[in-house]
Amino acid sequence: MIGYVTVGTNDIARAARFYDPIAAELGTGRMMEFDNFIAWGTMNGPAGIAATKPFDGNPASVGNGVMVALEAKDRAQVDRIHALALANGGTCEGPPGPRGDSGFYAGYFRDPDGNKLNAFVMG
Repeated sequence: MIGYVTVGTNDIARAARFYDPIAAELGTGRMMEFDNFIAWGTMNGPAGIAATKPFDGNPASVGNGVMVALEAKDRAQVDRIHALALANGGTCEGPPGPRGDSGFYAGYFRDPDGNKLNAFVMG
């Protein structure tokens, strides 16, 4: 089971502007915050996400093949999260829509640091 996921950032304030509205749409907020780290989620709740400046002091970089998937409650919420991402400095990696015929519906995007995410719902 995953407890939380971190993504690297080179600008904590910019990351906050990007992730705050997405977290709010998902019904949560910041649960931990330091000068170089913000975590969104609920204490003792499901997995959360954090943006952090790398501990080693080097610039944050994107992992090739790495993606964080945010579970939405329905297709309309997938659409809203994707739109929020783009409105707050993200870039589109695939508009919301069905993927295959399994009932999987997702919208893909990157945060301002280039980390890839998606919002999805099954069924």
